Amino acid sequence: MNMTDNSKPEKNSVHGRRAVAYIVLILLSFLCLVWFYILFINATRSNSELSRGFSAVPSSHLFENWYNLMHSTQPVWSGMRNSVIIAGCSALLCTYFSTMTAYAIHAYNFKGKKAIFTFILAIMTIPTQVTALGFINLVNKMGLMDNFVPLIIPSIAAPAVFFYLKQYMDSNLSLSLIEAARIDGASEFMTFNRIVLPLMKPAIAVQAIFTFVSSWNNYFTPALILHKDTMKTLPILIAQLRSADFLKFDMGQVYMMISFSIFPVILVYLFLSKNIVGGVAAGGVKE
Repeated sequence: MNMTDNSKPEKNSVHGRRAVAYIVLILLSFLCLVWFYILFINATRSNSELSRGFSAVPSSHLFENWYNLMHSTQPVWSGMRNSVIIAGCSALLCTYFSTMTAYAIHAYNFKGKKAIFTFILAIMTIPTQVTALGFINLVNKMGLMDNFVPLIIPSIAAPAVFFYLKQYMDSNLSLSLIEAARIDGASEFMTFNRIVLPLMKPAIAVQAIFTFVSSWNNYFTPALILHKDTMKTLPILIAQLRSADFLKFDMGQVYMMISFSIFPVILVYLFLSKNIVGGVAAGGVKE
């Protein structure tokens, strides 16, 4: 009788905590998604309607805003192409070489290993704006202005991505598995490409999403390097659309272009999202 009486408060406590957790998750989901709803609603409204204030009901100017955007002076499709190339290449190269760097620190013992690890982490404290002037001078001297190379190649050096992947390896990549592959005669590149990379797939997917989104939303560096209209990315074009003079300014077009620009990010997230939960959980726990 006493055991039954004691179990009831415990069950009630578990149900109470679960209810609170669901309420918090629903609230957080609402706060995250409501801004997308507002964005898409505003993309259906005209400039005059937007100037009158917020409305939660869609309007009828969606196709009008799309038509005006496609027939504006902004090269929207080339901007989309440029953003996809830069963000896609940056995500692929960054995750591959960061995984390779983390593997070298994790699997090999050599002199200065700890110093190199500390140095890589120390680079995380240096803001991009501090090195921007020297970087632009270097790019100019190399004749790479209005080129995607200065935006893709430097993204390989990503200390934050390296650190996350290193933590994931410490939790999930056994050194005995690597030794077994070496004993079987596998080369180092074969071990890395056929054994390490498949095991690192969840962590790589997580960092690929983060790197893609970071590169996709990057405005500062591309604005300094890309000057031709046909080479500009979507964030630059959105900024130009917002800075148009009073007679040409159309907030409906701005919201339409922002809505248009986030669809590739949503597609990348949906494609790789199944690996996020497991990748984040495993990467944050060290055995």
